Amino acid sequence: MADTLEELDKVTIAKVDGFAVGGGLEITMACDFVVAAASAKWGMPEVDVGITPGWGGTTRMVRLIGRRLTKEVNLLGALHPASRAAQLTLWNRVVDDEFLDSAVEELIGVVLSKNQQALRQLKFIINNGAEADLKTAQAFEKLSAGLTGAVNGAWEVSDADQAAGVVGFREKNELWNDRRGRARTFWTDGPTP
Repeated sequence: MADTLEELDKVTIAKVDGFAVGGGLEITMACDFVVAAASAKWGMPEVDVGITPGWGGTTRMVRLIGRRLTKEVNLLGALHPASRAAQLTLWNRVVDDEFLDSAVEELIGVVLSKNQQALRQLKFIINNGAEADLKTAQAFEKLSAGLTGAVNGAWEVSDADQAAGVVGFREKNELWNDRRGRARTFWTDGPTP
């Protein structure tokens, strides 16, 4: 299930309000973005039940935060504050509880303003490149760059922008100003308020 979620060709966003433990935490690790309420808690308490994770609680986690911290989280089974998940880069953002919905809506607006074909390609090359050796990962990136150029210039793909992004950059038009205006300083202040 988590693999299917991770491999979707759409951008996925987890909104955490309350507890993300065990399978709930594993689902967040399969998503592209995670925004959490400051009061949220997370952890992998399976060890106290005498079971082990099955949706990426060890495999995805070790790739996100490293071996030593993955052992700490899984072998001890503690519940952690949301801010620690952001510090460890498990989650992207932690916001005050009352701003959770608006923070997610703002992120959705930024994502929807992008060329959706380019987002699909970026997600694919990042996910697959992270698990490949450097030369293979760079080959994915080079092929994707060529495909992006072809899609933007010639192919009829319903959600590609047929070079509108390139033209917008050149002309500094409304599309360019909207995309850059939304993204220029989005989340540049770090993972916690």
